[in-house]
Amino acid sequence: MKKLKYYDIKSLLMRVPDAHYYMVIGERTNGKSYSILNYCLERYVNYGEEFAYIRRFDDDIKYKRGSQVFKNLINNKVIEKLTKGKWNDVEYYASKFYLKKTDKDDPKKTIVSPNPFGYALSLNTEEHDKSDAYPNVKNIFFEEFLSRKNYLSDEFIIFTSLLSTIIRLRDDVKIFMAGNTINKYSPYFSEMGLTNIKNMKVGSTEVYTYGDTGLKVAVEFSDFPSKEKPSNVYFAFNNPKLAMIRGDGAVWEIDIYPHLTKEMKYKPKDVIYKYYVVWDNDILECEIVKLENSAFTFVHRKTTPIRDDNVNIVYSTEHNYKPNYKRKITKAHSRKEEIILWFYKNEKVFYQSNDVGEIMRNYIQWCKTTPIEY
Repeated sequence: MKKLKYYDIKSLLMRVPDAHYYMVIGERTNGKSYSILNYCLERYVNYGEEFAYIRRFDDDIKYKRGSQVFKNLINNKVIEKLTKGKWNDVEYYASKFYLKKTDKDDPKKTIVSPNPFGYALSLNTEEHDKSDAYPNVKNIFFEEFLSRKNYLSDEFIIFTSLLSTIIRLRDDVKIFMAGNTINKYSPYFSEMGLTNIKNMKVGSTEVYTYGDTGLKVAVEFSDFPSKEKPSNVYFAFNNPKLAMIRGDGAVWEIDIYPHLTKEMKYKPKDVIYKYYVVWDNDILECEIVKLENSAFTFVHRKTTPIRDDNVNIVYSTEHNYKPNYKRKITKAHSRKEEIILWFYKNEKVFYQSNDVGEIMRNYIQWCKTTPIEY
């Protein structure tokens, strides 16, 4: 069996040693998390640098799951090698990670280090951690920061607030963010100004700077080894949704969305109304079409600016004083908006491409998770 190659964060650190954020995107099980955890452990063993481990929900850091974070490194004897046999295991207690020595002949015989080397925190309980201090934390790892539907309301602000709690007044902390390629329209990309992620090629690296602030973000689209994975035999079904898991050409995980059929061809005169959706710098033009025996909405990209006529509804996450600008397509406040929403509730919406469907899905998910503002 051919030995697979896995991702190594050290290559990115050598190429961009002075970044504040290191974002790594790639397929599942390609070694992103393993490599970052290994780096954080090395930094603690060699330099005493503690680390913070962040997940979105507190369920992900409760004992059952939190105790498994270093499982693969323990099984591969990484801790034993790094510490030259002084420690060989990890104890997880009260959301803290401790080095531990477990007797190989009698697992009940253990010695636990007096001080933790890591702390587990969650975004949805960020308010509870504001009074805590982490003066020795030099590395922060946010695992699985990409999601298809489970983002918190104003999550990026919550994330940065948690970072502020950990970092305080220092400027010597590295932040690692790892995610699977499951959502190319994540709010993190727009919030952080990562404008070209959607166009990045596998194996490429891009560095973003922000004027004269000194802030630097390194983004790497890690290599895919999955074509060679023996486990691909289990996912060889003729289902396009499995392509990303197999790694046979699919980069981002995208759902299959309904497209127009031959029977649904229409002419400009059949369009009875147009509205627009603006999401992450993409503009979607949505046409309500009335044929002889049917009606539906067709959504496609708009490559030119929206004509400012104050008539057609424009849905946008940004606040706008104009009466035709709305924020949430899921909250109807007029008869016209109710008709638009009807098509989505009754699954009468069709898309130019699966990519356009993904844009709309992310926008609707934002509508559902963002609280009503009065």
